[in-house]
Amino acid sequence: MLKNLFHNFHIHLILLILLTIINTYLILQSEWVYFICFFFIWSFFLYKIVLSNKLNAQKIAFMFDAIDNNDYAFQYTTQGRSSNDKLVNESLNRIIKIILQAKAEVIQKEKYYELIMNQVNTGIIVLDDNGFIYQINNEAKRLLGLNILTHICQLSRIDKKLETTIRNIQPGNKHQVSFTNERGEVHLSIHVSDMTLEKKHIKILAINDINNELEEKEIDSWIRLTRVLTHEIMNSVTPITSLSETLLSLPKEIDEDIRNGLEVIRSTGKSLISFVDSYRKFTHIPTPEPTLFYVQEFIERIVKLACHQNNYPNISIQIQIVPKDLIIYADENLISQVLLNLLKNAMQAIGEEQKDGLIEIKAYINKEETIFIEVNNNGPIIPPEEIDHIFIPFFTTKEKGSGIGLSISRQIMRLSGGNISLKSSSKIGKTIFTLEFP
Repeated sequence: MLKNLFHNFHIHLILLILLTIINTYLILQSEWVYFICFFFIWSFFLYKIVLSNKLNAQKIAFMFDAIDNNDYAFQYTTQGRSSNDKLVNESLNRIIKIILQAKAEVIQKEKYYELIMNQVNTGIIVLDDNGFIYQINNEAKRLLGLNILTHICQLSRIDKKLETTIRNIQPGNKHQVSFTNERGEVHLSIHVSDMTLEKKHIKILAINDINNELEEKEIDSWIRLTRVLTHEIMNSVTPITSLSETLLSLPKEIDEDIRNGLEVIRSTGKSLISFVDSYRKFTHIPTPEPTLFYVQEFIERIVKLACHQNNYPNISIQIQIVPKDLIIYADENLISQVLLNLLKNAMQAIGEEQKDGLIEIKAYINKEETIFIEVNNNGPIIPPEEIDHIFIPFFTTKEKGSGIGLSISRQIMRLSGGNISLKSSSKIGKTIFTLEFP
């Protein structure tokens, strides 16, 4: 009871007022001895009030210092305290709890927004005017081919032009930039907006891969051109071939030279019609009907079929599937055409004369659950000037080639929602075709 008396702010205040009245009365009555005694008592309670306020101020200051240092692992004790101190400590503990809960909610929301950012197909980079990266999502890292990006100066390791573009790009602008990394040639579209965050000006970069868009436009253009050409050629050649066959079937005797000429016309016409029919395949690929199938069994079957169709005893084929039970969701019949064509091209590239010819087929899945099938061979390297044209319809380096196989393969992969790419250089010593399945 006595302890609470010496620690209770309200009692101190009441006693201080009462003692002030008594001291005033004693001064008026000139009772100096009693005044001195009561003055010391009055001073004691005044000191207790000042000390109590000082301690509370120190508690609040300590609490805010701890919050500034992200230290929430403390509590003010409420045991053995006066009712006033207990009330103050409980209030401060409640404030700490509210701030801690608010901080936890902010962290949870940040993780939520970060999760959303990492799910979108657009790369996002947030940076300040000095080039320091505030935030970057996984798609941006994938597009740039970097695992860590903390400052845009690191982009110079990829391409100096890329760093300069991102450093100088202004809000509201939209740029396209191209560079080459381990993924091959990359074409990016960059759109910039800005805002002020915590009194700092920041830029928000939205990055999109336009490789597929460019390829789709290119393929669509080739399809339209091929349809026009095949239509016009067929309309012109078919009547000529039909007429030559009619003239050859006449019972009347025909001059030998004329007959030979008609035979050449008919033969050439049929060859041209057959040639045009092969290009119709490029423009009339059936709509994919995807199903689930095991990659291991699928590749082993295609390898046997390719070896049966193309006899090259000097070539060995190695298969590596990780994991063994890897499954693809795609049109098995269409993908088999792509793989058969790649194996046929690889065998023809190695040829019969090269000893120890080797074709490697690898299938694997990455962290983003994208499935890749690689077909590489140790035959002659494709020249750099041919790589850019290798998927273009009508382009071929073979004497009797139609230049349609890889074009059809790219079209099939496009319709399947995937992609096909080529790497060929003396540095890697191989020619690698990669099929990508999302």
